[in-house]
Amino acid sequence: LHMGKTMKEDLTVVAKHIKQLYPAEFNVFSTYAELYHNYFASQAKKNAESHLEDKDIYLLLSWVHNFYPKDMRQDHVLAKELEKVKLGSLLPSSLSKDLEKKYLDSEEATIKKSLTKCLDKEIQRWKEDQEPEKLNGHFQSELLAIFVIQSIYSGQTRAKEISASVGEELSHRLWKELPAFLKSYKDAFEDFKEKSKKHRYYKPTLIANINNCWNFR
Repeated sequence: LHMGKTMKEDLTVVAKHIKQLYPAEFNVFSTYAELYHNYFASQAKKNAESHLEDKDIYLLLSWVHNFYPKDMRQDHVLAKELEKVKLGSLLPSSLSKDLEKKYLDSEEATIKKSLTKCLDKEIQRWKEDQEPEKLNGHFQSELLAIFVIQSIYSGQTRAKEISASVGEELSHRLWKELPAFLKSYKDAFEDFKEKSKKHRYYKPTLIANINNCWNFR
């Protein structure tokens, strides 16, 4: 953040006040821009090659795909000047792809784990014979459906904020996970129906889970 802010502010000063003090053939703005970019890129590469936590990978990818090419290089003062320089990306393509894979693997595993944990909690509620919640007078097992849908949607949204291609790849992966989750849910529910007929809240639990189907659809 400090490097990005410094580069943007300094290049703005060069564009507005310094370049016109030199002959055009000196290419003063290009020289400044290339030097700043090369240093920024070297630091980004150094960070990318070190051990990064998941949140750091996300932040670095956001800089590579989003903040740097859009927020900085499309700035209304700098965009026209930077078009002439052709600075390239902050990271080599191969290194960026490696980070994207790490991010996608981690995000997919995290969402899959959270869905499993949520289903386990729901099954535990059935076993403990707890009365389902009511919404507008109807039994709902609403927490499960809402949590699953929001987890997938928020994961897709975060990925799309990095880049459209990363968002598409995560969506593709999650649409494989969702049927697997729904099958686990169905199997657990079928088991409950067979073994828990003497539960006090057996019928309300059936109704609540049938109502879930609409949300999942």
